[in-house]
Amino acid sequence: MQDQTQMFDAPLDGQSWLDWVQSAGALIGDEGYVESLGPRHAAIFVKKKTQTLLVSFEAHHRIEDVSDKAHPLGWQMAQALGWSHLCLASEMDTWFRDKRVYTYFDRLVDDGFFEGYDQVLFYGAGSCGYAAAAFSVAAPGARVLALSPQATLDPRIAEWDDRFLAMRRVAFDDRYGYAPDMLDGADHAFVLYDPESELDAMHAALFTRANVTRYRMRHLGPRIDSALVRMNILLRMLAQLSADKLDSDSLSRLYRARRDDGAYQFNLLKQTTRDDRHQLTKWLAEAVLRKRNSPPFHKALVRAKNSLEAQSARPSETAVDHR
Repeated sequence: MQDQTQMFDAPLDGQSWLDWVQSAGALIGDEGYVESLGPRHAAIFVKKKTQTLLVSFEAHHRIEDVSDKAHPLGWQMAQALGWSHLCLASEMDTWFRDKRVYTYFDRLVDDGFFEGYDQVLFYGAGSCGYAAAAFSVAAPGARVLALSPQATLDPRIAEWDDRFLAMRRVAFDDRYGYAPDMLDGADHAFVLYDPESELDAMHAALFTRANVTRYRMRHLGPRIDSALVRMNILLRMLAQLSADKLDSDSLSRLYRARRDDGAYQFNLLKQTTRDDRHQLTKWLAEAVLRKRNSPPFHKALVRAKNSLEAQSARPSETAVDHR
């Protein structure tokens, strides 16, 4: 039997796609399996004793953004909480639009795989967030956490999204296609997005459903997953999702961690300076500088104070007497 300490401690970073898949299989050993789903996709399963299954969708070229060991996200939950984990991995951003992936999920459904668990959770971010929502239909009653997901890239619906033009040749109108419709059988889904990313916000609007909570995470940018990992709250979100304690209030409490996140602070600083919000810039810079030395915030503070002094020095406008 595979030594679990070795499995969760051994790094997989710096490896090519095929080497990474092979190394992951070697680490899992008898605890699960790795199945190739064509040249660009793989299924990596780790079996544990609890009756909770996390299904995550992850792209190999981005996996080191959220794991310094290049491990699938669910391995941390398997280690900490004993969850079973099924990782659907892709070499690049593919949105998992591949018939071999469809066939794999069909087989899981036919075998009653998901019925063997009391609880099934689906997770993904970006293109993988789309997949988490789309394939959750295979496990009715599942709960879903999708970060900045696309609803579809079908140009008949989302022609306004010009970020992924090459994907317009890929069918999004066949099986496991339009992600918002695939959520109809879910117990509940949470769609997290940054409203400052206009295209992400437009996709999020398409997920408006009675069983979907959309939550805005302003100033985190397009890589919300990296930000949440950096703030140490992504795994807590998944734990609360499992415990049926995740809602808008709990998300707001968790999101308070942004106040100490350097990237969030810098994004907010760019917004306040771009909008000439000198007083807000002053308050923000002062708050950050009380905790750490940061030249950009020091420069912004000086500029904001100078702008505020210049404003106060201007003569007040006299009222026009119309008598």
